[in-house]
Amino acid sequence: MERFGHRLLLACGMLLTGASWLLAAQADSLLSLYLSYGLLGGLGTGIVYIGVVGLIAGWFPLRRGFAIGAVAAGYGMGAVLTPFPIAQALASLGPAATLQGFGLCLSAAGLLATLGLQQAPALRPLGNTASSEAGLAPAQMLRHRLFWLLFVMMAMMSTSGLMVISQMAFFARDFGISQLQVFGLAALPLALTIDRMTNGLTRPFFGWVSDRLGRENTLFIAFGLEALAMTLWLFTRDNAVLFVVLSGVVFFGWGEIFSLFPATLTDTFGTRHATTNYGFLYWAQGVGSIFGGPLASLLHERTHSWGSVFDGHLPGSAHRGSGTVGPQAGPATLPAAGSAVRLGR
Repeated sequence: MERFGHRLLLACGMLLTGASWLLAAQADSLLSLYLSYGLLGGLGTGIVYIGVVGLIAGWFPLRRGFAIGAVAAGYGMGAVLTPFPIAQALASLGPAATLQGFGLCLSAAGLLATLGLQQAPALRPLGNTASSEAGLAPAQMLRHRLFWLLFVMMAMMSTSGLMVISQMAFFARDFGISQLQVFGLAALPLALTIDRMTNGLTRPFFGWVSDRLGRENTLFIAFGLEALAMTLWLFTRDNAVLFVVLSGVVFFGWGEIFSLFPATLTDTFGTRHATTNYGFLYWAQGVGSIFGGPLASLLHERTHSWGSVFDGHLPGSAHRGSGTVGPQAGPATLPAAGSAVRLGR
């Protein structure tokens, strides 16, 4: 994106996303569905997400956490706004027409949105902090141990969150929750609805908090919140009300990774290559999808216990919280917001 510009690349990403829906409408096998909606759609949405986050990271350097969180919230809130119209379209039009219609709408809306995109202006240095344009290229960044620390932390957080996303319907059934009602509504759909909302709201909220308390303190709070919520969730799994409430808290403690990690990465390594650098960090989400999805399912099949699956993720959350660098830490402390790691270090 640094080479061709955000507007062109994001337009291509939106076209790929829309094309994936159109091709999925014509899919006649599981493989063709994987290749169209999965591979092509994943590539398109990945370009859009990484591009938008990288673009906004250059704006509002003093409120970077909130700005990135607000943009990332749109990615999460889409799951709140679209299920009902999609369900209605499926019921009235069928799968093929629904995929075609939404594919065309997504492409058109995305292309119109790209017309208003602008690159952030270069900012002059403030005091001893580096310029907004300063920063390390990906090859330089990958040689820093701090990047790999962030990568491992994000992979671990992604693992726990994606485990819940991929397995929630199954362990809700095994916990006896899926057939119960809460406040007159089915417990599982209610929990999933609340989860989508908290998963979106947490991104600007913790981004805003991090702009005031610092990235490290906020990471500590959020990681500890998720670890505590998942622990209580497991111990109170037979209570339908607490299952619904704590599921929302779990996602509130997880979704903030989409604002805190890109903000921390940009603070540390600068804005000049922010989009490409975040693309490398976002691979951690792919690692988490493997450990939190098929490997978590395999662990349950081997042990016949969800307790072992949760145990495999709870220590990770706790360690992430206790291992986060605090304000009193010594040389390992991350640079302050708005600064970049020194070149040639």
